[in-house]
Amino acid sequence: MTSLTVACSELILGGQKSGKSRRAETLARDWLAQSASHHAVLIATAQPWDEEMRERIARHQVDRAARVPGMTTVEEPLALAAAIAQHSRPDTLVVVDCLTLWLTNWLMPAEPVLEVNQPLAPVGSAQVAILLRAIEKAPGPVVLVGNEIGMGVIPMGSEVRAFVDALGRLNQDVAAVCQRVTLMAAGLPLTLKDAG
Repeated sequence: MTSLTVACSELILGGQKSGKSRRAETLARDWLAQSASHHAVLIATAQPWDEEMRERIARHQVDRAARVPGMTTVEEPLALAAAIAQHSRPDTLVVVDCLTLWLTNWLMPAEPVLEVNQPLAPVGSAQVAILLRAIEKAPGPVVLVGNEIGMGVIPMGSEVRAFVDALGRLNQDVAAVCQRVTLMAAGLPLTLKDAG
């Protein structure tokens, strides 16, 4: 089993089931193995919108506990910057899983939509700026997981196109402040940036 090097901050991007979360968990496992004084916290942004999502979250919790038994989980769907600031310490690796669901929670809240074709709720540049500042100021390592969804065909529907655009901008902004950016495909990492 190869040990991974933990960066001050790392953004892990990829498609669904590409190995993003597994890489983040491996980084957390290796961080915990380095010292008995190390801690790891996962900030989960998913919300149980329906039964399938509840089952998926429960399965992820069980699997994660088996793979990284020393990592604690905090659920925070919106106040991500505050959660990073609260839990980051020099001896604590923070994993955020995932940025895509955080953005979804801001842009497309799960409450019933009153109008058809209602425009996306705004996620202000202020929220993104606060998140970027929290990543930069974190005293311990931060690993952020997100989806890269803009590599396919242009989606139909203005709301979906707006979401893809917003996620692309968020990924670029987070990548700019992270020391390392890794793209996952078929469980294999490709380093896009390593400023360490």
